[in-house]
Amino acid sequence: MRQEGGPQPQASSAENAEAARSDDDSGEDTLTIFPHSLTARWWVSGQTNVVLQGHPDFHSPYSGPNSLQGESEHGVYYLNTLFLGYQFPHGSEALFNFEWADGHPMSEAGGLAGITNVDIPRDPITNAPPPWVIRGQFHQTLRLSAENEPAEREPSSLATEVPVRRVEIRVGSMSGPDFFDVTGVRSGRSLQFLNWTVVNNGAYDYTGHTRGYTYGVLVEYQSRNWGVRFAEMLMAKSVNGIDLDWDLGRTHSEVYELELRPTLWKDYNSTLRLLAFENHARMGNYREAVARFNAGIDPTPMLENTRQYGRVKYGFGINGEQNLPHDLRACLRLGWNEGHNESYAFTEVNSTIGVGADLGGAAWHRKLDVVGAAVVSNGISADHQAYLRDGGLGFLLGDGALNYGRETTFEAYYTAHLWRGVFVGADIQRIWNPGYNRDRGPVWVPGVRLHVDY
Repeated sequence: MRQEGGPQPQASSAENAEAARSDDDSGEDTLTIFPHSLTARWWVSGQTNVVLQGHPDFHSPYSGPNSLQGESEHGVYYLNTLFLGYQFPHGSEALFNFEWADGHPMSEAGGLAGITNVDIPRDPITNAPPPWVIRGQFHQTLRLSAENEPAEREPSSLATEVPVRRVEIRVGSMSGPDFFDVTGVRSGRSLQFLNWTVVNNGAYDYTGHTRGYTYGVLVEYQSRNWGVRFAEMLMAKSVNGIDLDWDLGRTHSEVYELELRPTLWKDYNSTLRLLAFENHARMGNYREAVARFNAGIDPTPMLENTRQYGRVKYGFGINGEQNLPHDLRACLRLGWNEGHNESYAFTEVNSTIGVGADLGGAAWHRKLDVVGAAVVSNGISADHQAYLRDGGLGFLLGDGALNYGRETTFEAYYTAHLWRGVFVGADIQRIWNPGYNRDRGPVWVPGVRLHVDY
């Protein structure tokens, strides 16, 4: 689950291969428009992702400044990414990604905890003109064993084999979901699910500016059966802001993850990931904002009047993934964060539970096609509910009132391989209680997608 507005494993020819989970025996030698060398020190690739979505009229007796529009609407969003890399001797790499994006999202990308298109950033309007440098990293792999294992060459790692035991260090611009709480079933944005909180763990309030990226240092240890990773990252200066705060004495983010790969079922991979994070920033507090409103100090609850340095938002996640017979995979995600301080960076979720699965198309002689389905239910804390019920606004939500219910989304998709790096897909989402409001919805959101890997 995302990657920029959530996020994100880096999309590439490797992602296409992951969608297939099998070798293409049709005679094609590449799953990109242009072939890529497995031995050259340079890496150049790109992708285009276009998503068109809409929804019909739905039940909406009232709405507020941050509501999903009750009348029918549609939106289209284009995302183009250029991946560059250079491989130095002794396990060193320099990696750069550039992004161009344009389009008009539904309801200006508001009104839902789970925005329906993961390509859309938290603020679709950015003052800086494209292209944006979204990732610029130095990547170093340190050998801890003589034995190697094969690795998929992709924009985030150019090696075709790596030491079985190793330490990897990354320094530069990155996004938390590139590396944390990743699943093969639900994390690939370009060929799989689209909803923010299906692709990502909605309760993981991953740090970054409004386009979902930040600067940081990531260190991880990997062995055959387990791994552990840690990152220290910058926070934005303001909620959902574009500028990052370089003063680590007052704002910073830490993320921890333990990854276990036990042998639960012979010949079928199992993975369990345990996540924890803490964000230190100038945050508001829902309970204080409501108290000021009840005391007549503010005309409506206003988080901005309660913000101060020293507040901490922390949370946890569990992510399990299991490969199954006949090219089937399944996963489970759980997430929770403290719900007193305001949602700051990703989306307005304090708890989440979701299950999903995907199936490769070998059974119907379409080995590079994939079909998937998932259900995710998101919730918010009692303090967060009271804030929205009394008319407060978050950076995504605010109907002016609230009859609380968990926002629950069912999503299904089919992605078809047309030729080389060209894929098309159909997606359908059904959302109950949009914005956690039982008075509004449910709503259907169908969509189509074109993805091209160069």
